[in-house]
Amino acid sequence: MMGEETQSLHLDEGLSIKKEEFGQAEGKMNQVEDEKPEEVEEEDEEEDEEALPHSEFLDIFEEGLARLVQDPLLCDLPIQVTLEEVNSQVALEYGQAMTVRVCKADGEVMPIVVVQNAMVLDLKKAIQRFMELKQQREGGVKHVSWGYVWRTFHLVFQGEKLDDDKMKLKDYGIRNRDEVTFMKRLRKK
Repeated sequence: MMGEETQSLHLDEGLSIKKEEFGQAEGKMNQVEDEKPEEVEEEDEEEDEEALPHSEFLDIFEEGLARLVQDPLLCDLPIQVTLEEVNSQVALEYGQAMTVRVCKADGEVMPIVVVQNAMVLDLKKAIQRFMELKQQREGGVKHVSWGYVWRTFHLVFQGEKLDDDKMKLKDYGIRNRDEVTFMKRLRKK
């Protein structure tokens, strides 16, 4: 028994010696890197910058993004996807967000993603963002007066107008995949 204790003591000492030696070697390596001449550092940075032209970098990025969008989780997203759209899709997958289907008068259905505890104002902002991205991708109207849009149209869920911007969608009874109608306001005379 006494021999076993001595042997383990030697093993522990051996490990501590190796750790010390490693620490010293690491310190020497850091010292050598610190002593690197500034000219060599500048050359390395210039080589990195010159290594890949911007257009080639964009091509590589777009190829990677196209492969990423082929993932079953992200396959519903357009090829020119934004970070906001990816984050929304991931939040949907984790149950942190919901899709509200907004129906326009022309029959078009817009799948709008909002967080679970979103207010009516959040839904309106998400609709604006959705339309802006759609117009950028398809080309079309450059500017929309959203003040005019919200004065002229309102959102309706099961016959109830969503008038209070600060009220949560849950309070109106809106859940994931529910349909909200984008309806023209009737003029008051």
